[in-house]
Parts: sequence; structure tokens; C-alpha cells
Amino acid sequence: MPAKGKHRRPKSSPLTRGIAAAGTGGAVLVLPVLGATSAGAAQASTAQTSTAAKPAAPKTYVVVAGDSLSKIAREHSLSGGWKQLYKDNRSALGDDPRLIHPGLKLTLGKKASAEPAEKSAASRTSAERADRSERTSAAEPAAAPAKKSYTNDLDGWIKESLDIMAQQGIPGTYEGIHRNIMRESSGNPLAINNWDSNAVAGTPSKGLLQVIAPTFEAYHVPGTSMDSYDPVANITAACNYAANRYGSIDNVNGPY
Repeated sequence: MPAKGKHRRPKSSPLTRGIAAAGTGGAVLVLPVLGATSAGAAQASTAQTSTAAKPAAPKTYVVVAGDSLSKIAREHSLSGGWKQLYKDNRSALGDDPRLIHPGLKLTLGKKASAEPAEKSAASRTSAERADRSERTSAAEPAAAPAKKSYTNDLDGWIKESLDIMAQQGIPGTYEGIHRNIMRESSGNPLAINNWDSNAVAGTPSKGLLQVIAPTFEAYHVPGTSMDSYDPVANITAACNYAANRYGSIDNVNGPY
């Protein structure tokens, strides 16, 4: 005969069981109970959804050689592709999105926001099309910048000469050039000296800065006219000569 003992009913946590029974007499009512596991899962899911919806903070990217807007947008998975990147950085890039250069700082994600899931595929397709379009455009030569214009007078001739001199590394200032021109020719580009020793030797001084032919030919600056009477060619050749002999046209204060 088995020993008498109490049968202990196994404990069942009210938070983890799926149902609970309640009633009187023989009638039993089955009630569903929400488990702690389900509630926790719902809270975790809500937290994850909230975190996923939060947009990433903007960051700065410095352009390197070989970059293009489409490449940057693709590598950083930017919402809206290169067009949105260009729109966000229009003030830094200017009117042509292809003219980016190393060292330029761009803001990534400045105006980006979380996209609905159903739009993500369409966005990727749009970005791919834009990328193909940009590659096609990049293959075409960029339009040459508008040529700088100068007035056809002494002021314009000096300014054009100064720009050419800057490209060639020839020193000189507007004031130094103007001062010497007024002493040598009074601003007349067709001035010629037919009475000094150079003229007697058959090489008269000509033009705004009164340059003789051998000196003009020796110090002629490529890209300018071969006519020594040409104002810009005359100025740049004379300044090139003065830089070689005196350090700069600014150091010339008399016959040279």
C-alpha cells in the first residue's frame, strides 16, 4: 500500500500560462491570458521600429580625386541619390554638379529622411538611372568657361597683361606698369623713337614700353602677338625683360 502523502499541484506562473480556468460547480470558463513573453516582444518590436525610423545625423565628407556625386551617393547609401546630394550642397557646388574638386566639403544626409519601405526599390532604380546618366554626361567634354573680356584701352591692356604675367610667374603691379608706360610713351601703343642710339643702329624702340626688336623677340611671352606694337604683347615682353634684369618692372624708374 503506497504511503499516504499530499499531492502537490505543480506551480504555474500566471504570467506564462496560455489560459486560466475559473468557475463554480462543474461549469468551467476558459479565459485567455496575455503572457509576459508576448508583452515583452511587443515592446521590443516597438522600440526597434522607433529606432529604425530615426534618420541618421548629417555628416561632412571631403571630396577626393576621382569622386563624383553619384559615386559618393552610392558608397554612402544616400537617400535620393546624387540629385538629393546636389540639392543639399547646391550653394557649395554651383550650377554644374559635375564640377566637384578635391578638398570640397559636402554635407551627407542634410535633408534626408526615412523612406517608406515600399518606395525603397523605386529610389534605388532612380539612383541607378541617374548614375548611368551622369556617367554618360561625364564622357562629354565640359563646356569651356567664358573667356574674360577686357576693355580696348590702356586700363584693359594692363589688366590683360597682368593676368598673362600671373600665369607665367612674371612679377609686376598695375602701378609699376602704368608709371613706366606714361614715362616711355604717354600711353600711345604706336609710339616709336627714331632719334636715339637704338634708332641709329636700326632697332628703334617701339610701343607702350618702348621695346627694341631684339629684346621683344628674346622676351616674347608665348600666347601673345608677335607684333611688338600690340599693347599686351609689348607690355608682357617688357615686364619679362625687366623681371630678368631688375627683378620686376616695379623696380624700373627710368630708362631701362
